[in-house]
Amino acid sequence: MFIGREKELESLKDFYDKAGIGMTVIYGRRRIGKSTLIAEFVKDKRTIFYTATKVGKNRNLELFSKQVLDVLMPGIEDISFNTTEAVFDFIDKNIGEDKLVLVIDELPYWAEKDEALLSVLQKYIDTIWNDKNLKVILCGSALSFMENKVLSEKSPLFGRRDSQIKLEAFNYMDAAKFVPGYTNEDKAICYGITGGVAKYLSMIDPRKSIDENIIRLFFRTDGYLYDETRNLLTQEFADISLVNNIVEQIASGENVLNTIATKIGEKEQTVLYSLDKLINVGLVEKKKCITEEQNRKKTQYVLKDYMFKFWYEFIPKATSIIEVGQGEVYYKKVVKPVIHSFMGAVFEEMCRYYTLMKGIAGEYGCFVTSIGTWWGVENIADKNGQVRTQSTDIDVVALSEIDKMAVIGECKFKNEKIDKGIYDSLIRRGRLISAKYKLIKYLFFSLSGYTDWFETLVDKDVILLTLDSLYD
Repeated sequence: MFIGREKELESLKDFYDKAGIGMTVIYGRRRIGKSTLIAEFVKDKRTIFYTATKVGKNRNLELFSKQVLDVLMPGIEDISFNTTEAVFDFIDKNIGEDKLVLVIDELPYWAEKDEALLSVLQKYIDTIWNDKNLKVILCGSALSFMENKVLSEKSPLFGRRDSQIKLEAFNYMDAAKFVPGYTNEDKAICYGITGGVAKYLSMIDPRKSIDENIIRLFFRTDGYLYDETRNLLTQEFADISLVNNIVEQIASGENVLNTIATKIGEKEQTVLYSLDKLINVGLVEKKKCITEEQNRKKTQYVLKDYMFKFWYEFIPKATSIIEVGQGEVYYKKVVKPVIHSFMGAVFEEMCRYYTLMKGIAGEYGCFVTSIGTWWGVENIADKNGQVRTQSTDIDVVALSEIDKMAVIGECKFKNEKIDKGIYDSLIRRGRLISAKYKLIKYLFFSLSGYTDWFETLVDKDVILLTLDSLYD
């Protein structure tokens, strides 16, 4: 069953419905669901669907030609094409009056070995095919290639596309559609351990409990996600050990360049190069303090994929136990008791998404234009009047650049209620936000509710929310 992606399917429908030649570009990291989206879209359409592989220019041409023949002249096997132009000419002569979709999936695998491919495509779109009812879909997982070689103004194809789709992981609401019978807490954990990545979500069996799924996928040697991080990194990187060390540090909470470099004993420039590649393949992202986005010193590197974070936090320590068939015992004794702690960062991201959606709808009295986190330092006075400086952060900061207003929030995915101390901390930290924004709302998000103290609080600017609020 195909789940979600309504906006993307609607975009592709609009693209398809326009008469004449057209081109769209779909890109996103591996496992995100690009091929599945395209397959769903073209299932009732006349389509040439070719997925390129790392087999070189000539073999890709040969395999592509076979797909073209199978669609346009089925049963014919004694035709061969020596050039890309020859097979494109064949498409031109045999397309007929009916609309045709031409999909080249994993385009970078072919184009990297055939430097002329994109220029040839451009020539045919501009001239030979310009009066044909042909829809070209170019798809790829190599983000840097798709952005720099296909979409940028330096590309031969620049200006030819009708639309583009950068496919991202499912948000927590769409991820929940994969497990509709779960409790909201288990839906959230399901989102956390898959990171909303389509392939991983599709591996979840909604008939089994979240614990059974985690054990089956991660804590068995035949589990799909047991070796997934290594498999993914091997496909993308030559130096696995260096990249693995970097990801391990980020997963453990080290998110500043010089600290990561020091911890793994590498030069900062070497680490930066690998970090850029990890960003390009969609596994890491640069996080900036929302009110100081131009401040380079306030840049952190975080894992974009929560599945990676879960894997690095729990699997390496458990490998020997899993390999002797005792992964279930390890999960129940070691992982399950601290799953709420792992979910802390996931819950914060869910709350930011919720706040942004509500803020765009104007529910907080301003039009929210950006969402993020804030971090810095604060001065705290103890009972004796001694002042100490400590690091601090705010989980949710939603800004309205139009209204110059801000909404801030605190998130707790714990089996304990939020108390007055958490309230006092958020109010205090709010004063550290840039003075150009007027604070208008304080949001609290709690898995386990609130202490009785909040019943006495009279403050129209405070909004108390639970996990259930996020799924309403």
